[in-house]
Amino acid sequence: MMIRLTEAQCKAAMARGEFEEEVIGSAPSVAVILTQSWCPQWTWMRSYLEELPESPERKIFYLEYDREPVYEEFLAFKEDILGNREIPYVRYYRDGRLSAQTNFVPKDGFLKRL
Repeated sequence: MMIRLTEAQCKAAMARGEFEEEVIGSAPSVAVILTQSWCPQWTWMRSYLEELPESPERKIFYLEYDREPVYEEFLAFKEDILGNREIPYVRYYRDGRLSAQTNFVPKDGFLKRL
């Protein structure tokens, strides 16, 4: 199951420069996917992510920020503060700490990093 980031969580990340503990510390392994709804690579990734069984050991958050009222502000945050200009952009956390970053990645690569 994937969890959509809320506007409040996005605003908090922009203010802080990183996602809050309620997101990145919500499970031992966490992925945060930042993308746009029109992206074909995201469509492909989403298809395999939606098929993953739920596990208390992992959580997967996502945001299609082109559909959000904070689009321009969040785009600038992602590109200028987080330093990634490609989509989908995936941030992986282990025990609340950033452990890896990728862009589009096949299922095996995603699971390996998660």
